[in-house]
Amino acid sequence: MKNKFTRILLFGIALTINCAVAYAQTGLQNVIVEKYYISDANDAAASVGVLPVGSVTYRVFLDMKQGYKFQTAFGSSFHTLFINTTTSFFNNEDRGGTAPTYTKAQAKDNTVMLDSWLSAGAACVGNFGILKSEDNGVATVVNADGILQNADPLAGIPLTVQDGLISGTPGSLITLGIENELVVFDGTSQAGNSFSTVNGAWSCLSGAVGPDTTNKVLIAQITTDGELTFELNIQLGTPDGGTEQFVAKNPTGLETQLACLTYNSLYAGINPLLEKTNGEIVSVFPNPTDGKFSLKVKSEKNNPKYQFTIYDIAGNAVLKKNTLNGSGNISEKIDLSSYPAGMYFIEVVSDGNKTIKKVVKN
Repeated sequence: MKNKFTRILLFGIALTINCAVAYAQTGLQNVIVEKYYISDANDAAASVGVLPVGSVTYRVFLDMKQGYKFQTAFGSSFHTLFINTTTSFFNNEDRGGTAPTYTKAQAKDNTVMLDSWLSAGAACVGNFGILKSEDNGVATVVNADGILQNADPLAGIPLTVQDGLISGTPGSLITLGIENELVVFDGTSQAGNSFSTVNGAWSCLSGAVGPDTTNKVLIAQITTDGELTFELNIQLGTPDGGTEQFVAKNPTGLETQLACLTYNSLYAGINPLLEKTNGEIVSVFPNPTDGKFSLKVKSEKNNPKYQFTIYDIAGNAVLKKNTLNGSGNISEKIDLSSYPAGMYFIEVVSDGNKTIKKVVKN
């Protein structure tokens, strides 16, 4: 189910990627990762393709200003694009493919709606993918096999209430230079755990826009029972016919680095405000930071031993330290000045109890 395209077309896309316009880049407001569904034992038993219990289906949306269009998600020698999991991706073996090419009628069958794929707005033929919270609940898919009924609150609105599909004509997806990498999202389940490219893209040549004025475009759906991480690089078309490029790291020229283009499901949704856990209060100040900040822990315990570890967005440990303080409180000066801008996570462990704080380095 893979598309083949000429080298000439690939060269044309490469030219587009390198032709940024010299003005402030503001079109990409956010990347939204929605937990679309969490699979249970009934889904696993009825699935066509191996679907582990507890698998999470994620949807990735670009939230753009009005008038902007999604043109391409790209990898280059300067900016690797990747979507990884610590286990494997689920692919439906009935109607599954590297793009959502099944119809809404076919979406009623087994676990077709949980297939992993890339997109330029579509969630099935003739339907945009939208956030469940923005769905009006009209013409919701009713599964023919009596599954996809799980109402796990961690996945928000149940699919039986609002399925995140709305009738319309989404952008046409093309894939360039990633045919081999796309195997992990094709019609064989558990085919792999890593999609990565340094010279390919998925694109919409005419530019893809959302179905309404909120202008959110669905660009991927991923199902896995593992920890999901990604780094994306995105090019948008501007209202005046120019382009803007946003990258996960290492910006050059007129590119803009955005922290929202990186994601780690292990840390998603962590509250960056003060949290009290097991009698401890952990705080980080200033946050955001230029790289230098203070980590403070106040505790009701006597003579606690602490270990704190700082992770980058990909889950790599960049700093680790053990400390002991007789008063139960610690104050550590931390310097991440030599590390790239982006989001980091501080894990504080005391007597087996764990607290995680988020810190943003500008």
